[in-house]
Amino acid sequence: MFDSLSSKFSGVFSALRSRGKLSEKDIDTTVADIRQALLEADVALEVVEPFTHNIRKKSLELLPTLQSGTNQAQAVFDVVSRELTAILGGGARRVRLAKNPPTVIMLAGLQGAGKTTLAAKLAKFYREQGDTPILVASDLQRPNAVNQLQMVGESVGVPVYAPEPGNGVGDSVKVARDAITFARSKLHNIVIVDTAGRLGVDEELMREAIAIRDAIKPDEILFVVDAMIGQDAVRTAKAFQEGVGFDGVVLTKLDGDARGGAALSIAALTGRPIMFASTGEKLSDFDIFYPERMASRILGMGDVATLAEQAKKAFDGDSAKKLEAKFAAGEDFTLDDFLEQLDAMSKMGSMSKLLGMLPGAGQMKKQIENFDESEITRTKAIVQSMTPLERRDLKVLNGSRRARIATGSGRKVSDVNALVDKFTAAQKMMKQMRNGGGMPQAMGAGLGAGLSAGLPQLTKKLTPPQKKKSKSGNPAKRASENR
Repeated sequence: MFDSLSSKFSGVFSALRSRGKLSEKDIDTTVADIRQALLEADVALEVVEPFTHNIRKKSLELLPTLQSGTNQAQAVFDVVSRELTAILGGGARRVRLAKNPPTVIMLAGLQGAGKTTLAAKLAKFYREQGDTPILVASDLQRPNAVNQLQMVGESVGVPVYAPEPGNGVGDSVKVARDAITFARSKLHNIVIVDTAGRLGVDEELMREAIAIRDAIKPDEILFVVDAMIGQDAVRTAKAFQEGVGFDGVVLTKLDGDARGGAALSIAALTGRPIMFASTGEKLSDFDIFYPERMASRILGMGDVATLAEQAKKAFDGDSAKKLEAKFAAGEDFTLDDFLEQLDAMSKMGSMSKLLGMLPGAGQMKKQIENFDESEITRTKAIVQSMTPLERRDLKVLNGSRRARIATGSGRKVSDVNALVDKFTAAQKMMKQMRNGGGMPQAMGAGLGAGLSAGLPQLTKKLTPPQKKKSKSGNPAKRASENR
């Protein structure tokens, strides 16, 4: 969603770094470019003006304190990063848990914002943390809303309280109230209430939402908003804030191609934090919203912290420890290890999405967009067609063995050769890391996560490089070839 904005920010700071010692005019030019980029991204003017004003003021205050030879552009970049984090909410906020369970979370928002799917994602999030959530079907207006909640609840292994069929039948307030009693009796410590929405804000919607709120007295009211609807998201949020009130915001469809202005505007204009973000269609595409990480991605610095957390979930703890032990003992990284890495990467989701979290991803936009996800499957097929001996020792791969592997995996011999060459290069990289004094602990999932950063190189299209054609020694003929 923020690709365009990130690209423009990268251009702004690239120009700033080329200037060396900065003047007031340089700061004014940079601030003007940032302002233009934010407005084009559909960020509300009420947010852009104070944001750019603060950047200019703090940057100018900072310049006289910087010594000659220091990276002045980096100092301005740090100012922008802090201000961007501030308008996104400053810091992550978790749901306030009730002193006496259950903790009641009420979801509100317009129809089409993705409340029902979001309810299941939230339930899955808490279930994986050891809680015992229950979903409540209080949306009795939208056709098949109850059935949809039951289906997504079943898919994440969370029970659904749905005594009414819906489709216009039943009392939504009574369902919500009775659900609290039911949850308490069955020892569910998290209750997530899915409420009805409308195509637009109207009195009927507000009356129903207020009645449910007053009946269940939720610990948290989360306003669910579609990040794709631009400035309408801000207007709708303000209407809900004035009518029902809410404690936090959940942004859905952050994987879309909209300009992203709503995400940058809504926290600043409502004074309520963005607490969660939904970044895809899968029920696992959901996490706590970290303003500092989002600011880092927008500024082209990637989101290594989130990448590390996803890696930690995907990589089996025993496998990671085994690889760490091999690494420490000086043993070579083998294709069996590589196969484990590929399986773990598959659990982490789309490779394009993972690559987008790496620093500098904005500059690789076209390569990321064109990444062939099925290439991972084809790469695994080559490795799986090898014998255990061949995976451990690439030196035994003579011509006949490579031909057999190619036939077994449905690939060409040149594809097998390309993988072997790339893997050999990866082994050398691992040796250099070991000789350099350790492994990337910051990734948080042991050696496995550290290796994941190198996998894109190994799994990109395995077509071997074309040999350069020899040029003619005749000057006239060579000139003709160049044309």
